[in-house]
Amino acid sequence: MNTSNVLLVDDDVDLLKAIGQTLQLAGFDVRSFQRAEDCLNAIEPDFPGIVVSDIRMPGMDGRQLFERIRAIDDQLPVILMTGHGDIPMAVDAMRQGVYDFVAKPFDPASLVQSIRRAADMRALVVENRRLRSMARNAGDDLPLIGQTPAMERLRHTLRQIADTDVDVLLTGETGTGKEVVAQLLHQWSRRARGNFVALNCGALPETVLESELFGHEAGAFTGAQKKRIGRIEHSSGGTLFLDEIESMPPTTQVHMLRVLEAREVSPLGTNETRAVDLRVVAAAKVDLSDASQRRDFREDLYYRLNVVAITIPPLRERMSDVPLLFNYFLERAERKFGRPAPPPSAELDRHLREHNWPGNVRELAHFAERCVLGLTAGTSRTVDVAPTKGASLPERVDRYEAQLIRAALSDNAGDVRATIEALGIPRKTFYDKLQRYGIERAAYAPGRAAT
Repeated sequence: MNTSNVLLVDDDVDLLKAIGQTLQLAGFDVRSFQRAEDCLNAIEPDFPGIVVSDIRMPGMDGRQLFERIRAIDDQLPVILMTGHGDIPMAVDAMRQGVYDFVAKPFDPASLVQSIRRAADMRALVVENRRLRSMARNAGDDLPLIGQTPAMERLRHTLRQIADTDVDVLLTGETGTGKEVVAQLLHQWSRRARGNFVALNCGALPETVLESELFGHEAGAFTGAQKKRIGRIEHSSGGTLFLDEIESMPPTTQVHMLRVLEAREVSPLGTNETRAVDLRVVAAAKVDLSDASQRRDFREDLYYRLNVVAITIPPLRERMSDVPLLFNYFLERAERKFGRPAPPPSAELDRHLREHNWPGNVRELAHFAERCVLGLTAGTSRTVDVAPTKGASLPERVDRYEAQLIRAALSDNAGDVRATIEALGIPRKTFYDKLQRYGIERAAYAPGRAAT
């Protein structure tokens, strides 16, 4: 979308023409109107641009135009042009949500700069809405949303093999979504009517793992007071998901190999064998084809599982999918906590695109939850929150808040509007806190006058 669109409104024909030419030379796509009513008719929800309007005009004035625009889209930036006597009115309008105002006569460069900032902010809003719409419309592919070639290949492969009975070996780093993939293989197959049974092979000691997998008869070992159906038998007709299979003890591997070859299980404490209709999806954090990573994992078990091998890419290898995934998790967090997410900001966008995401999709999901809870201020830097010895709780809170404000000012080179957006607080609150904590904004923007 082209977010360099500008709707320009002024009843002064000569001034309208002059400003329009200036903005066109600066690279903006300008549509000019002498009446606010005509401009209003050109605005639809998700309009990819901004509005620049004079305040004093016959009929609908600039303030009234802003109110009407806000009813259509409260995140569409409006910049007001004012005469000297209208400055108090413009300041009051900014408290109501007007993006900025410029006082006549104004330096064209200052107007262009303000419009560029507003256009950048609008671009974030429009892109955020587009991504949210894509996340909502992803349908069955929702857990694996992404537009990168790697994710398109992954979805295609899963749909190709889902309704077959082949065993599958998934490889991927922690947090990449291996269990999600296993669940989709189950849901997209005729086995969806059966049970999806998951077991983490690294979470249980060997004695317990054997019982969990194969089941046992009453009296099979001390404490086995009654018969128990194992996970393998319980998954018959459905799907058995074995996570962290590289952690499976060697003895259990031998028994598991027998199950995969014969498709039958022998519970502990009996010589009886029971046939199982089994499909196994195994997952590993290491490359089991590499002997140095495989270690004591049996080579024959690896080859038995490796009928179809799928590698799930880490998030850092598909960074263009991060914004789309983030918006999916953001909406899920809004529903979970019953509160709205903060508006998009340049700082948040930069963090999403520049962070390496070592925890992959799981880390991104947790980050989205922190965003909704308001716990991500200053994401681009570490803030020292160590309490001062002997300080009271209010003093510690003040110290932390002041550090967050200083960090945001530093990250945004002292730009007031960008800093306010990053902190998510009103302009008046921002200036009140600067005064309270004795913070000099100009110190973060050498050579610039205070805004």
